[in-house]
Amino acid sequence: MLNRDTFFKKREEQPARRNVNVTPALGGPGQSQDSAVKPTPPARVETVQPIERNKPESSGGSRLIVGPDIKLKGAEITDCDTLVVEGTVEASMDSRVVQIAEHGVFNGKVSIDIAEIRGRFEGELTARDQLIIYASGRVSGKIRYGKIKIEEGAEICGDVARNDTRPLRSTPPILKAASSD
Repeated sequence: MLNRDTFFKKREEQPARRNVNVTPALGGPGQSQDSAVKPTPPARVETVQPIERNKPESSGGSRLIVGPDIKLKGAEITDCDTLVVEGTVEASMDSRVVQIAEHGVFNGKVSIDIAEIRGRFEGELTARDQLIIYASGRVSGKIRYGKIKIEEGAEICGDVARNDTRPLRSTPPILKAASSD
């Protein structure tokens, strides 16, 4: 019949035994295990730093990057603090900063605070504060700027003029008084 003592009551279990295989030390007789097995040095870990792009002084705000092989056409870009063009953009834009990369192309009308051109710009460009054209940059069209910096090798052509929004200071004519002797 049934053995009640073992059926309903918990048995006291003995701890399980574990068999551990120990491999003998490699090498010949007379070598200790310490000299036979040498620890490997820890793997060398290198950290990869992201590529730093040329940035204006403040990196905050909204940023749109049109990557290589991307074409953005027929758009009006608004509420974008920084536009980075690595592909092709055909649009109009009023913003703070535009950066055209070496292989980037922008066709259209731009009113901007700071323009950094390493690629190509064609159209109407108004850089209220500063226009920087790097050696690989090509700019053509109607160009207005507050300050301009052009590196050797850069090209600029078209209707180029300083955007002087300050009122001209008129100097009163100097009249010589006729002296009567």
